[in-house]
Amino acid sequence: MDNHYSGPVVPLRFRYQTFELGSEDIHLRSLRDTQQYSDPAGTAHDLGISAANWSLFGVVWDSSQVLARLMVDFEIGGKRILEVGCGMALSSLLLNRRGGDITATDYHPETGAFLQINTGLNEDRDIPYFRADWDAGEISHGLFDLIIGSDLLYERSKVPSLARFIQDHALPRCEVLVVDPGRRQQGQFSKHMSHYGFSYRKEMPGASSHLEKPFSGSVLRFRRG
Repeated sequence: MDNHYSGPVVPLRFRYQTFELGSEDIHLRSLRDTQQYSDPAGTAHDLGISAANWSLFGVVWDSSQVLARLMVDFEIGGKRILEVGCGMALSSLLLNRRGGDITATDYHPETGAFLQINTGLNEDRDIPYFRADWDAGEISHGLFDLIIGSDLLYERSKVPSLARFIQDHALPRCEVLVVDPGRRQQGQFSKHMSHYGFSYRKEMPGASSHLEKPFSGSVLRFRRG
């Protein structure tokens, strides 16, 4: 009996945007909307990504725009930086343009290909990328001074794994910056981060006039050392 998964072959439709971030213009090819889906080989299906969630990596969410704007003038000199759950990796593309030592990671099997295309659109150097499963305990990519991410607290059961993933990739002296749209897992996440020695501060993100609607989330800052 052949158990090979065979999903529909549907041509994807794309959206091309330019984000004005400080003095930089970042060009981005993303999915046109969240109705896009293409998993003919069943790769995402085998990783537990449902058809309903397949497209979520491929659009630019408000949280990611807020994070990118925080990175416009963030001090990055001499820091090794990791963007967790990067999706369309807007912040990684900006930090790459700024000359930062940035590595990106995500779980979705298509994210790396989109990142390569978008670094090409911006005519910038390639960004190191690895696909990561927070539950797998993978630590072969070294340690980082700064770890950033947006809308990472979407599933309560994943919060301990996320905190452990950050711990496994954080230097003894490390800062973690997470933009959260208002998920209920903030308290649980901060408790796990405190267990790993991080202090915690919650801030409002500031002006959000660049977004279609006001941003009601917050910026979670963690620092150790």
